Order: sequence, then structure tokens, then C-alpha cells
Amino acid sequence: MAQERRSGGRGGRGRDEARGRSEHRDRPRTPGGGARRGGPPGGDDRRPARARTEEEQARYDGPPLDESISASDLDRNIRQQLRGIPEKLAARVARHLVAAGQLLDVDPRTAYEHTLAARARASRVAVVREACGEAAYAAGEYAEALSELRAAKRMNGAIDYLPVMADCERALGRPQKALDLARDPKVADLPQALRAEMTIVEAGARRDMGDVDAALRTLENAPLQSRSRDDWVVRIRYAYADTLLAAGRRDDAVAWFHRTVGADGEGITDAAERVAELEGVTFVEDDTEHDER
Repeated sequence: MAQERRSGGRGGRGRDEARGRSEHRDRPRTPGGGARRGGPPGGDDRRPARARTEEEQARYDGPPLDESISASDLDRNIRQQLRGIPEKLAARVARHLVAAGQLLDVDPRTAYEHTLAARARASRVAVVREACGEAAYAAGEYAEALSELRAAKRMNGAIDYLPVMADCERALGRPQKALDLARDPKVADLPQALRAEMTIVEAGARRDMGDVDAALRTLENAPLQSRSRDDWVVRIRYAYADTLLAAGRRDDAVAWFHRTVGADGEGITDAAERVAELEGVTFVEDDTEHDER
């Protein structure tokens, strides 16, 4: 699931989020890989009744597909969800999904265009709508991401999208709607990592509304002291440290940035750089030295 906005959400605005981003390195590299169940049978959305406009045709064609990309490269469970559409069409959709997965982190805009081409051919397949939503989110198209993930949720009933949907509401300037999603009773059924993501988004929404104290309380109710080395622990500690700094509690913030560094073996945040900045030293990328300013 997807977040990098404000206090560690997934999308992409503001210094605190850009620095706290994890990119969810443990997620499948194919957009849509998180779907739990298939949606209704898919269908070919081509329009024989009238000629497409140039824009529609470009969207339908999608970016060029490298000949090395094969439908068999797509996760087997996802391929099974494409069985409701003709074989050749399903193969084309699968190739666009594979291409999107390969590009999601390096070129999210083109990845999104690949998912639009897949959607043009199979808009009634939940995993395709999920892939489109994830790629739109990565590309910063938050309204489109929210629409696609809502569609996927209606089709397959999955709840894993809730944190990303809430973060999209934040990006669209609707923090109250993000809080409404955070209060959804089904959030309690999410895996720990996704519950942590929702907590980060909820705290960010409260900061958006100018209530830093409420944001702190939200994060303090999370398992900040967990001994786990999973990414969610790193991200939630980072969000807490950043919120402490926003509340004017500089010393506490430094302490929690240090705790973030201690858990961040993979370097998914820039907590070490933040510590150096706050403690008045020069941060060196290879970590070989820190010179006094």
C-alpha cells in the first residue's frame, strides 16, 4: 500500500513526507498485486460502435511494450483473475500490467499509462482497477487513484486500500474525509503494517487541520516501542519524530529521530540526515565522517 505525504504518507508533497518515504519495498512489484479476490468477469471495453478520439486511441494503445515482456511474467494469481476475458486480450492486459510493475518506482507516469491501457481493455476486472489506482497514486493523480481504488473495493470487497484512499483524501485537501476513513471499523482488521500506515495518515490529517497535539496523541497510541525491524516501525517512528518537531519539542524529536535511525537498517528514511541537521553537523552520504560546522 501506498504513502509519502505530510507526516509519512505515501503520495508526494512536503519535506517531512518526502524524507519519510518507504516506497513499500516489500510489496509486489506489479500494481494490483494486493488484491485478495477477483472481481466480476472482465470484458473488452473496445467501442466498435463509433470511432475513438485520438486521445482515447492513445490511451487504449498505451505506451510501447518491449518484446521481452511476456504475459507469463505476471503473477499467476493475477493472471487467473483475467480468465474472464478473451485469451489474446488477457495476454495484452497482462503485459501492460507487467510493464507497469517494472516502471512503478522509476517512471510512475508511464506506469500509469500502461494501467490505463489495461483498464481500457478490462475495466470490469478488480485487479486491473487496483493496478490503475496504485499507479495513479504513484504518479500523483490522487483523484483518479481514489476513483479507481473505490471501484476495485466495490468489486472485490478488499479493505487493504483504505490507507491509500485516506491519503488521497488528504492530498485532495479533504483531511476530514481522511479521518472518516481512518475511523472505519474495518481498519481494525488490517494487517499491522497497514494499520500503522493508517495511523500515519490520520496523524497527518490532524496536522493538516492545525491540531498538532491531536496528531501526537494519535501516534502515541501506536506501538512506537515495538521491537520489530519491519518498515512500518521505522515509518511510524519517523512520523512521530517529525510531529514532535512540529510541536516545538526539538529535543524529543532528536531522540526519536535517533530511535528511527536505530531501526532503519535499510535506509528507507533520511532520519540520519535529520539528526545531523538538528545537531549541527554535516551529514556525509557514505557515513564515514560527520564534521562540526
